[in-house]
Amino acid sequence: MGGVALDDGGCKVKAPDGGWGWAVLFGCFVITGFSYAFPKAVSVFFKELIREFGVGYSDTAWISSILLAMLYGTGPLCSILVNRFGCRPVMLVGGLFASLGMILASFATSIIHIYLCTGVITGLGMALNFQPSLIMLNRYFSEKRPLANGLAAAGSPVALCCLSPLGQVLQYEYGWRGGFLILGGILLNCCACGALMRPLVPPKSSEAPGIENAPDDGDKTVKPKPKLLDFSVFRDRGFLIYTIAASIMVLGLFVPPVFVVSYAKELGNEDTKSALLLSILGFIDIFARPTCGIIAGLQWVRPRCVYLFSFALIFNGITDLVGSLSKDYTSLVVFCIFFGISYGMVGALQFEVLMAVVGTEKFSSAIGLVLMLEAIAVLVGPPSAGRLLDHTKKYMFVFLLAGIEVVLSALVLAICNFLCIKKKPEAPDAAAVESGEPVEEKNHSSPPATEEPHTPNGNSEKPKTDLRPENVTEEPTEEETFLKEEDEKEKTITCSAESDL
Repeated sequence: MGGVALDDGGCKVKAPDGGWGWAVLFGCFVITGFSYAFPKAVSVFFKELIREFGVGYSDTAWISSILLAMLYGTGPLCSILVNRFGCRPVMLVGGLFASLGMILASFATSIIHIYLCTGVITGLGMALNFQPSLIMLNRYFSEKRPLANGLAAAGSPVALCCLSPLGQVLQYEYGWRGGFLILGGILLNCCACGALMRPLVPPKSSEAPGIENAPDDGDKTVKPKPKLLDFSVFRDRGFLIYTIAASIMVLGLFVPPVFVVSYAKELGNEDTKSALLLSILGFIDIFARPTCGIIAGLQWVRPRCVYLFSFALIFNGITDLVGSLSKDYTSLVVFCIFFGISYGMVGALQFEVLMAVVGTEKFSSAIGLVLMLEAIAVLVGPPSAGRLLDHTKKYMFVFLLAGIEVVLSALVLAICNFLCIKKKPEAPDAAAVESGEPVEEKNHSSPPATEEPHTPNGNSEKPKTDLRPENVTEEPTEEETFLKEEDEKEKTITCSAESDL
């Protein structure tokens, strides 16, 4: 996982696939939960914010959009900071920023103050924790990487199950200001997770035999630091297809979780009962992500994880389309169950597919650039859905739009990969088969080349012609002569070895 590593000291350290990696996985689990669940959990306070500041749905939706935009859009900045200072210091500072933003937001006097504090400051703090945790996770796991990504992605639904009811309770007990203040204190746990991100260090035993080569490799790894923002990844067709599909996906992927609570309240359900929908969604999502990670790690499925990701997107989009017809609380519960399954699959496969498409060496560059491009879509998606809701006053059109966007992204990813990328793997496979035959011939021709110097007195041309038919075809009439020649050669080899001694 050296290509993903941003700490030069451990660039060529083999991924342990365990050990302290489980502690890193736990830290990534918590960070992922805060990063993705917070924009959804904050939606519990939207009703109170609308009453407090006299704004509309689209105005409050900007809070979640700015949070996600900062999480995605600061990807290149996070790559530079991690390369300069390391994962652990960046995450510690990010935890402080995330907490500070929520604390300052509790004293807000306008919706713009919420945008700046909760959206920008807390969003920046989340970003400084999210991307470094993914980088460290991919450094510590190689063979078990799909399972590790699935388990880490499960932090999002777990946090959602906890934060959504907690936010509702805090709103009733302390109001939205007291709720923001307490949530700011909870976000200080990001600093503890950042402390777990211990960089990989090569063992001393491996450095002992090649002390001279180790610093040379270290010197070489210092030079490619600018490759964290290596735009050459855009030359890869697979990366371009993934980036376009992911940008379309993000337009509608986060819309239903943001509006499902308000949708339930609009149908006449109680606030606590409506907030329970996010808990149901998150509970299903908890089991969907690790399960999908296990499936993606199967030997037959892992090379085809791109198409599994496309299936997950189609499943999610169709769920949105059907969910737009919901008319009561029961239908919304069924929608949340199927949406949790499909959403969990998407969350478990999103970054696993990116690494499979780009490779570990360019992953640190690719993830920063992809998140930056997706930030534009994230910034537009929920607010546009909120504006559509303000004009139509019907949630059905919001869910229809989200479903169409997600299904379109799945079609782009699957069809373009099938048409544009399918030929690339076949060419090297065919070349490998064709090159395999001459390679074997080279291997057959290599033994006589090594045996020629052992018979300097004899004619070098005759043993060549005699040895080639031995490896290719065995003629029964010449077996005895060949065996005699081999015995003579063995004698000459042993003699030469003794003379060398």
